[in-house]
Amino acid sequence: MKKNNQISEQYIINKYLRKLHFKKKETFDFKNDASFLKIPKNKQIVITNDSILEEIDFFINDPPESIANKIITYNLSDISSMGAYPYAYTLSLCLPKKINDNWLNKFTKRLFFLQKKYNFFLIGGDLSKSKKIIISSSFFGFVPKGKIINRTGSLKKHDIWVTGNIGESTIGLNVRKKNIKVNRVFKKYFLNKYLYPNHFSLGHKIVNYASSAIDISDGFYGDLNKLVSEKNIGAQIENKLLPYSKRTINLIKRKIITHDYLLSAGDDYELIFTVDPKYSGQIKRISKFNKVKITKVGKIIQKKGIYLDNKKIKIINKSFKHFF
Repeated sequence: MKKNNQISEQYIINKYLRKLHFKKKETFDFKNDASFLKIPKNKQIVITNDSILEEIDFFINDPPESIANKIITYNLSDISSMGAYPYAYTLSLCLPKKINDNWLNKFTKRLFFLQKKYNFFLIGGDLSKSKKIIISSSFFGFVPKGKIINRTGSLKKHDIWVTGNIGESTIGLNVRKKNIKVNRVFKKYFLNKYLYPNHFSLGHKIVNYASSAIDISDGFYGDLNKLVSEKNIGAQIENKLLPYSKRTINLIKRKIITHDYLLSAGDDYELIFTVDPKYSGQIKRISKFNKVKITKVGKIIQKKGIYLDNKKIKIINKSFKHFF
């Protein structure tokens, strides 16, 4: 194992990153200054970028596997929300002196695992020194021409669907910060949801049915508001239909956490999407066949605003703010 001051850019590329290009011709084995993308016929490219920073998006002593999971999840949820499937990504790593072989090994093993799971590869990137860990990644996905799902396609009477469960990652964050006290089993469960968030990976399966979509990165209320505010329409949500895990419901019943807090918090990386009611059967079949939770929670209405059980919600904390 090399000492920290002997870990060079070329060393990291050769030992840890080269295995992530999956021997794709587009990468030139990381021996060129750039790469290229092969675009399938009748496809469009969807591109997104996210960055994560130490002490902002993760704690200093969070596992390297968790940090790898987050940079991938943040981007894949954006790709999925557009109705695309991932193809390749770039990775820029700004790393401090404290990073060693053990950290790099765990970090890249998690990347390799996720690449295999979701079928994409590393096409290039950059390495540099910094005082803190800063990671940036651009993802490239493909979607059939003319089928990109955007945020402004929802129409009156379209159903509102949500994937997965709401609020588990933010509960885990509060457990991590010791704002919430729970038993050992609950602690392990929610911490895992914070450290290793999942995204809804089947955007390409709903692309023929969804009229609009957005990932819940900044909070259910805030992101739902983005779907309706630009078109002067609103959303009617039924509280009893909102998808929570049994453990989350337990915390709500014990008044350890509230509905409003969970609906304002982010980092779920599931999707909110709208669908014409005539396609309800198709969405249910996608859910059942792929064994993923997809729940109809409400409907788009003509009246502006978000309504929970017919009562208009006053959204004070709309969503996570990246600058303040």
